[in-house]
Amino acid sequence: MVLIAAVSFQYSFGEENTTSTVTKSYSVAEQEVIQLSKEKWQWMADKNVDKLAALFDDKSKFVHMSGTWKKDEELDIIKTGKIWYKNTKVHDVAIEIFENTAIVWNRITLEANVRGNDVSTEFTVTEVYQKQGKNWKLLALTFSSVRDNHQIQK
Repeated sequence: MVLIAAVSFQYSFGEENTTSTVTKSYSVAEQEVIQLSKEKWQWMADKNVDKLAALFDDKSKFVHMSGTWKKDEELDIIKTGKIWYKNTKVHDVAIEIFENTAIVWNRITLEANVRGNDVSTEFTVTEVYQKQGKNWKLLALTFSSVRDNHQIQK
């Protein structure tokens, strides 16, 4: 896990966002979860199921356009390439932390290969993390299809 030394930093969004640019200061805990979420997208693209297996809670659930499943099936889908998360462009993010639970909302464009077909889809993804000991674990990840002009309220 990446340790974040700064107390606060400016996290900018919008290189791909054509409607607005948002800059906000985040707490250390918020920075940690946002960075973990970003790394998760890269691990999914790289099909790095070992890092994902450590991140996903054993009881985690995943909601996609085609169904809902648990950790083992999500890891198998990634490993076998049934869904290859080739590239994720994050346009906007919001985060709330409630004690040991963090909820992250990402507005993304996902470029993926789904069962042999290349697709590009706009989503708002809701991720729920829980601090367990020293580490954050992903409990839930839900893809919601949205229009490309959708904005996350902060």
